[in-house]
Amino acid sequence: MSYFVPQLVYVDKKALEYRLGRELRKRLEDRGIEVVLYEDRIPAVYRKTFREGFLAAKKVMVVSVWRQREFQTCRPSAHYQLPLVSGCPGHCEYCYLNTNLGRRPYVRVYVNVDDVLHRAREYVRGREPEKTVFEGAATSDPIVVEYWTGSLRRAVEYFAALEGAGFRFVTKFTNVDGLLAIDHRGKTEIRFSINSPKIITEYEKGVPRLKSRLEAAGKCARAGYPLGFLIAPIFAFEGWRDQYGRMLRQVREHMPEKIPVFFELITHRFTARSKKIIRDAYPESGVPLEETDRSFKYGQFGYGKYVYPGEVMEELKEFFVTEIKALFPEAKILYFV
Repeated sequence: MSYFVPQLVYVDKKALEYRLGRELRKRLEDRGIEVVLYEDRIPAVYRKTFREGFLAAKKVMVVSVWRQREFQTCRPSAHYQLPLVSGCPGHCEYCYLNTNLGRRPYVRVYVNVDDVLHRAREYVRGREPEKTVFEGAATSDPIVVEYWTGSLRRAVEYFAALEGAGFRFVTKFTNVDGLLAIDHRGKTEIRFSINSPKIITEYEKGVPRLKSRLEAAGKCARAGYPLGFLIAPIFAFEGWRDQYGRMLRQVREHMPEKIPVFFELITHRFTARSKKIIRDAYPESGVPLEETDRSFKYGQFGYGKYVYPGEVMEELKEFFVTEIKALFPEAKILYFV
């Protein structure tokens, strides 16, 4: 899937006050996609079972207006989330967005992109002279809807010209060609989310395979974008050292020589809420969700999550640091959590 083609679209009537909202409505209707207008509350998708409703909602796009005043924080990736998109049509069975989006995992796009970018500028001005970094994929994979919105292009161009700001986003999708010719001035970091072949095969459905992601990453590197890899979520399964070692060697084989890369490492974690949704939405899934194998801790937004115990975390960290340093001597590891 190069880009998301929804089966149903809900359009906020207020979104039609913006050019992008009107353009989206026309383009979608011209494609024969059902468009339903709404006011105030986004309609629910009703089905007989939770699973049927969840899967149906994954095929819905919501076109709406961003009305919040403040951005969410985004540690350790960035200072703030940049709210351009939320949701993802992929079916990664472990996905942490299950905690945030719950029963309505719609793909939601905002049409007042200028308002979002202007608010970002206010944050930048308020933190001067420190640099302010914005994350464009905290609750989404924005590449998959870029065909419709063009929001990433606008953000990349905007931050290229904004002093004191940086932009970054992560993706599993590969339709990056529309971003390659932008004069980004090195101020947008693109990261690709990757995992071992076993995890991709078993848990990552509806998204490109590892080879395709690495080929897209090579394009971005050659276009001069600062490039990184988000290895997430890292699972400690039988044979994980061999699997992740092979994955890292594939990354090395696909990356152009002398182009620096960086890594972000996030181990698998889950919440009680996400566990219930995963079990209901993907009843056949083998994602390990046993609380007795984990330690409990609180996250930055106040809810508890289950993480690997300390000794397992140390084993994982030592392995990845050692392997990455051997294969990518100049690479930076931004964090391990």
